[in-house]
Amino acid sequence: MARSLSLLGATGSIGASTLDLIRRNREDWRVEALTANSSAVELAKLAREFDAKIAVVGDESRLPELREALAGSGIGAAGGAEALCEAAARPVDMTVSAIVGCAGLAPTMAAAARGGTIALANKEALVSSGEILKSAVERAGATLLPTDSEHNAIFQCLAGNDVERVRRIILTASGGPFRTLTAEELGSVTREQALKHPNWAMGAKITIDSATMMNKGLEFIEAHHLFPVGLENIEIIVHPQSIVHSMVEYRDRSVLAQLGPSDMRVPIASCLAYPDRMETPLVPLDLAAIGELTFQAPDEELFPATRICREAIQAGGAAPAILNAANEVAVEAFLAGQIGFTRITAVVESTLARYSAPTPHTVEDVLAIDGEARLRARDALESTPVV
Repeated sequence: MARSLSLLGATGSIGASTLDLIRRNREDWRVEALTANSSAVELAKLAREFDAKIAVVGDESRLPELREALAGSGIGAAGGAEALCEAAARPVDMTVSAIVGCAGLAPTMAAAARGGTIALANKEALVSSGEILKSAVERAGATLLPTDSEHNAIFQCLAGNDVERVRRIILTASGGPFRTLTAEELGSVTREQALKHPNWAMGAKITIDSATMMNKGLEFIEAHHLFPVGLENIEIIVHPQSIVHSMVEYRDRSVLAQLGPSDMRVPIASCLAYPDRMETPLVPLDLAAIGELTFQAPDEELFPATRICREAIQAGGAAPAILNAANEVAVEAFLAGQIGFTRITAVVESTLARYSAPTPHTVEDVLAIDGEARLRARDALESTPVV
């Protein structure tokens, strides 16, 4: 019997990978809802292809365009933040949460409150409101499946084992495209260079986060919430080949690692088929052809993002939400040519120094902190030069 699925963020890179797998296994899936931020025509095309019940565009001004593109199809159309949450709350077997940034928080919470299974690819939701989201999942009896390649790797390495038996979690990082550059060279990298990741094909925001190592810092926070082994027992190691996606060391010193191609369809397939396995169209891993796997410690002087993230989660309270909001603003500014590459983390650190807030207890609290942090980050941009 076909399983029902809603995909939040259908036109992004995770959405495209998810739909590719569903396209190859159409008899196994029934698509309920597809959402996008503003790509109304592309969303309508996908909704028609997969015979979705409803398509929702986050930017409500694009709703007329969506309705026109869906005319005569019988597929429902809606727009705006409330409609996104309503789509996320529809009763389905699985909700894939792949909206980029804090914009995915409220829809993810709506899916969690309904219960069911959530394949979580939106790390910012967990970073900004980890305890709140986990509490919602627990109250509703929902199942949270980590879809980030690193956290999915850890999830697979933990299969059949309790976290109490874990000594260390080791997050691997590619190091991004600039891991061999000097400080002087980092100061002059361009937007185009930063968007060329050596191993992964991802959206613009996460690609820039990978280049600054902020992505790994956010994943450190995410791992803390998903796998409660203690902050001191989570480590980051640079692994340029991106073949080992993360490792778990147990108290007997056995280390389990998950290896695979650098393709998000691997962890997505793991979630879609859980607890089973499904076929993917990927070329088998050829370790002989790869030749060697190397590892090195991260350089937190050149790439301070992991230190900043570790300090933010150690501080707790509102700090992770402030950090996430400031980073989103700084990345947008870099992509727009307003600041240089090395200033991204400077804006984040400056915002954390300038702004503090009480510990959030609700989604509304988090969104209020997020909004104020963005204002403070934009103020920091004014004193942050292009280079």
